Amino acid sequence: MQSLFSWLQQQLTPRRQAVVLLLVGVIVPFVIFGDLAEDVWEEQGFFFDVPILLAIHRTARPQLDVFVSYLTNLGVFWGVVPASIVTILLLIFRRRWRALEFFLFTLVGSGILNRSTKLLLHRVRPHLWTSPAPELDYGFPSGHAMASMTFVVALVILSWNSRWRWFVVIVGTMFVLVIGWTRLYLGVHYPSDVLAGWMVSLGWTVGVSLLINPHTVSRKISR
Repeated sequence: MQSLFSWLQQQLTPRRQAVVLLLVGVIVPFVIFGDLAEDVWEEQGFFFDVPILLAIHRTARPQLDVFVSYLTNLGVFWGVVPASIVTILLLIFRRRWRALEFFLFTLVGSGILNRSTKLLLHRVRPHLWTSPAPELDYGFPSGHAMASMTFVVALVILSWNSRWRWFVVIVGTMFVLVIGWTRLYLGVHYPSDVLAGWMVSLGWTVGVSLLINPHTVSRKISR
């Protein structure tokens, strides 16, 4: 009986983990994103957007403007894109084809989600002050927030079974927060834009990992 119980526990535990991951990592983030997107669609404002932006703007300094204008580019072209290319090459070198499939599908899908949502909702960016690094396209959700969060969550999932996972979690979390802060400091996004970007990226990346398990090892075909 004890051996049967142990067998059942071993069989159920992964399923429970998958259910919890589905709830916390996919459903909750998408619900939050859906609520934010619905309010944007109905052109309702968020009470916290302007006060947070004004509070952050009070810390602005000319020298800091220049530094943040460069720093924010790490969120996409100067940071996430080169790091993604290195990750892809590393996965190819190590012949982790399933992980490569997960990583590519996640990144491409995140980019499509971002562009599609921006074109659908047409949310105008804030104009509370003249930004030192202005943006011309729509603001919801934040592309920098989505790119940084997608990359970090994907990297956490890929490294979860290694000794590097907590290092990736800590450094990655700091990176995501810093990139989000730069978008607010520059006045090119509302806090709700950044929050929406984080939520949809988290839900998307975790959801893809449940469909494409990056830790599955492809079986070699015997001849």
